[in-house]
Amino acid sequence: MEASRTTNTGNFIKQGSILALTSIIVRVIGMVYRIPLANILGDEGNGVYSAAYEVYNILLIISSYGMPMAVSKMVSAKCEQKKYKNAYRIFRCSVLFSMFTGGAAALFVYFGADMLEANFFSKYHGIAIPLRVLAPTIFIVAVMGTFRGLFQGKKTMMPTAVSQLFEQIVNAFVSVAAAFFLMRGHSDSPEKAAWGAAGGTLGTCLGAVTAFVILILIYLLYRPVIKKQEQRDAASVKETLGMTYKLILATIVPIVLSQTVYQLSGIIDVTVFNMAMGQKGYDAQEVSTLLGVYSTKYRVLVNVPIAISTAIASSMIPGLVASMMKKDIKEVHHKIRSAVRFNMIIAFPSAMGLSVLAIPIIRLLFPSSDYVLGGTMLMTGSACVVFYALSTVTSGVLQSIDKMNLPVIHSLISLILHVILVYVLLKYTTLGVFALVVGNVTYPMLVCYLNGRSVTKAVGYREDVVKTYCIPFLASCVMGVVTYGVYYGLFWLTSRIYIAIVPAILAAVAVYFAVVLKLGGLNRQELYEFPMGRRLSIAADRFHLLREEER
Repeated sequence: MEASRTTNTGNFIKQGSILALTSIIVRVIGMVYRIPLANILGDEGNGVYSAAYEVYNILLIISSYGMPMAVSKMVSAKCEQKKYKNAYRIFRCSVLFSMFTGGAAALFVYFGADMLEANFFSKYHGIAIPLRVLAPTIFIVAVMGTFRGLFQGKKTMMPTAVSQLFEQIVNAFVSVAAAFFLMRGHSDSPEKAAWGAAGGTLGTCLGAVTAFVILILIYLLYRPVIKKQEQRDAASVKETLGMTYKLILATIVPIVLSQTVYQLSGIIDVTVFNMAMGQKGYDAQEVSTLLGVYSTKYRVLVNVPIAISTAIASSMIPGLVASMMKKDIKEVHHKIRSAVRFNMIIAFPSAMGLSVLAIPIIRLLFPSSDYVLGGTMLMTGSACVVFYALSTVTSGVLQSIDKMNLPVIHSLISLILHVILVYVLLKYTTLGVFALVVGNVTYPMLVCYLNGRSVTKAVGYREDVVKTYCIPFLASCVMGVVTYGVYYGLFWLTSRIYIAIVPAILAAVAVYFAVVLKLGGLNRQELYEFPMGRRLSIAADRFHLLREEER
């Protein structure tokens, strides 16, 4: 039984790792192409681009951003019961549902772009242009999410991973090229920055089209399997359309609301920042520039390691749903523990690394901009990586165990306190844009606390604080000291960032995992659940890193 439990957990960790690795590659590609894009657009154009994306994200979330997770949960539950006809009926109904909601949101953005600019984003001149380019993307991504949810519900992350990779590659090339040519073509226009932002959003649209085509092709290849499973399912009672849509709404609405509340924090931050800084005498261009630095040089970078937690949460849901249906609480605890521990093993060193190497990273990636301001933001707010990782996984746990409303309530409570805190800091202190950085840390911190308390209450789960949090934190501190010494030592000798930063990162990885293993943060069985776990175990034995009792 224990071996089976470990195998199942290792499978979702490995599936999650596939998606996590792809997500990191996608984020790295995103960072790489954002460098020339940011340099082409300038800080003002980046402000317009970021504000347009805030609108796009909130409407995408409201329409059907939670569809992959919702479809995954529903399909995995029905497949666990061998009710394949109902599982695929849910998928088909979800496609129609997302076409309706995504289409409505796309039409609203396209025809309401001028209204949004006039009433909410007047400081971002010409923002209606990139918004109209983003409008069809909302429809495409909404429908595409149902296909990703189907495959995730079948416990395979590969279609999602492949489609995401090609989506980002197309996005990168088109965004940079389109931004360059559109800005050059409108060089005399007062809306030059907005046209550049529209070029960036065109890449997003064509990338989504590419990913959707790939998923359709994979689905057509998988369709014979679906037909066979439906033919074998002769016993289950076919659910009515009313029952199916009722289940879809009951599942997706709490997920969408939870995501909407999170995304609202970004919209509200922009609005409050514009208002407060305007009252202090800052002009529109200064405000847009500061927001451009915050969104491009801080949030983009911290989102790279956060992608891991999102991937693990997505891969965890089908298995956790199955364990809950079997009422195997020990297996539920084991899967939660593995997901949380895996995330913390990655999140702590990621946060420390971003903090210690903040200014060199920003200076290397964005040499033509204010790397000191961006680096200081990253140094100050890198702790958000840990809290977002934990809040994402615990929200996924609550959604998997049918406590769908709790993440919404927790996010709403955190949002209210977040808005109050950011407003007070902006109005009564001189923190300026750093008030947004502080808020970006405190918001997920409160969500973590509320989610953790609810998980404990719902399934009686209690975390091993020492192994899960203390050991990764201590190992990260040791790693941070070594990384700082290696980087600045080599930089003093060579005066070259790229020569100093690579050995510093390699030293960081080696030192961190050596200290984690020496302190007993991972045992052999837990190491096996990692990707290439057995090879890691052999390497650990060679250097005598595993404790004697684990050998």
